[in-house]
Amino acid sequence: MEQSLPTPSQQATVDQVYEYAANQLVHGKKSAYEVEQLLIGKGLDAESAGIVVGNLETQIQGAKRKQAKKDMLYGALWCVGGLALTLANVGFIFWGAIIFGGIQFFKGVVNLSGD
Repeated sequence: MEQSLPTPSQQATVDQVYEYAANQLVHGKKSAYEVEQLLIGKGLDAESAGIVVGNLETQIQGAKRKQAKKDMLYGALWCVGGLALTLANVGFIFWGAIIFGGIQFFKGVVNLSGD
């Protein structure tokens, strides 16, 4: 059986459902269960609500992992750069860069391991 593409109005409805659910998860700080119940209350069947929330949770986790890796990279660059300039004996100790980089790196490590 061949599946047809959604019409523009159907796609707009799907987009609205995802936007509403994402807003509740991220900005509303609601749990996955709470968001599923909200979607069911708005007329979505339980299976579809579960799919929407599951897809969004996967996307949110992916975004968090990507940000954590970016924090680790930039933190390491700041820290190593500060250490390199300090060891190059240019007359300054670059504490700010070293400490900032270390904090950002470990923030990334904690966020990555917290998944």
